[in-house]
Amino acid sequence: MSYTVKSVNGCTKKLEFNFATLDLSKEIKQAVVKKQSSTNIKGFRKGKAPLAMVEQVYGPQIESDALNQFVQSQLFEAVNKEKLKTVGYPAFENVKYDSGKSVSFEAVVEIFPEIKLADYSSYSFKKDKVEVTADDLDKVTKNYLGSKAEMSEVTDAEAKLSKGQFAVFNFEGVKENGERPENMKGSEYLLEIGSGQFIPGFEDGMIGLKKAEKKNIVLTFPADYHATELQNAKVTFEVELVEIKDKKFPVLNDEMAKEFGYESVADFTEKNKKSLLAQKERQAAEKLHQEILEKLVNENKFDVPATLVQNQEKYLQEDLAKNLKSQGFNETMVGEYFKRWASDITTKASFQVRSGLVLDHLAQEFKIETSDADFNNKIEESAAQAGMDVETVKKYYSGNSQVKSNLMYAIREEKTFEELKKKVKVS
Repeated sequence: MSYTVKSVNGCTKKLEFNFATLDLSKEIKQAVVKKQSSTNIKGFRKGKAPLAMVEQVYGPQIESDALNQFVQSQLFEAVNKEKLKTVGYPAFENVKYDSGKSVSFEAVVEIFPEIKLADYSSYSFKKDKVEVTADDLDKVTKNYLGSKAEMSEVTDAEAKLSKGQFAVFNFEGVKENGERPENMKGSEYLLEIGSGQFIPGFEDGMIGLKKAEKKNIVLTFPADYHATELQNAKVTFEVELVEIKDKKFPVLNDEMAKEFGYESVADFTEKNKKSLLAQKERQAAEKLHQEILEKLVNENKFDVPATLVQNQEKYLQEDLAKNLKSQGFNETMVGEYFKRWASDITTKASFQVRSGLVLDHLAQEFKIETSDADFNNKIEESAAQAGMDVETVKKYYSGNSQVKSNLMYAIREEKTFEELKKKVKVS
């Protein structure tokens, strides 16, 4: 085998092949046999024409197939000999072929980078304090009691609208050019103040209004607003508060708790407090893990295969497109969104690839392994969090190899973080 290997960057190699003498007889014979099985030549049944005739009729194509097979096999042997962990498909360049005599070519391959992390033992992080407050439990309780709550009008004429109350109001939006679009008008619209249903600033602008009071609220639409014609548009909303309403919730008792699947109010409180605590613990852990990853990625620069970044970009776009379409975006709007935020998507994809490579490196360094016991423990944990039967959840993950593989990968990452947090400072 005649080749040389050159480094393009930390994750790209160029293999240069040069064969001054070339014998493709073996490859040509294989190509003829392969072509014979699929060819139709007049006077012969499919696949039954003599090899010599097949070679005569399809000579140039067969020679091209033989050359391609030779090139592929030489590259494959070289990659194995050099122990290159390749990513994606090779790119062939500068192919020079003198029929039956010689051939030279170059193959550019991407490989997984060798990662060497700087000392991270001095890194220091703070994990958010996890606690469940009375307000947290009150929100959960109100979610359960929502269907039993009653709306009542606030009759005090001096009462001012506050967060958590409901406003019945009329509104009309006026653009800078004086246009009053039909899709920015509403009559006796009911809105919970603080729910975030309207664009940022609108609900806050209504706080403090009294019944029958009018106000102009000047706002700028978000740059990523789903209606492209309103992105970054400055609009004045003419608002008139018609009525203030309060939502009156009944007091939770044992009878109602049983309707919701609990034994009593005490059981309701205990189980929901436990669930909230677990949820907040996950959120705090995820935030801490993200901060650790950002630190590791920022402090350790290395080249990454463009193929991996491109694949991750494609995945992010597909996932984002689903979310945007669920919000009413059409194909044109999705395309415009991607064009506007292309650099952000690329940056996110690059970070995810880099962080994944760093975590994989650490998992190998820590000799992290996953087992059936890990899988079963995660299934029990997931079932408890979702309030589902363990066997049902286990059947779902066990019945789909890709889904189970993703779960095992997530378990490996969790175990890697647990080991990593022992080696950095976390307060």
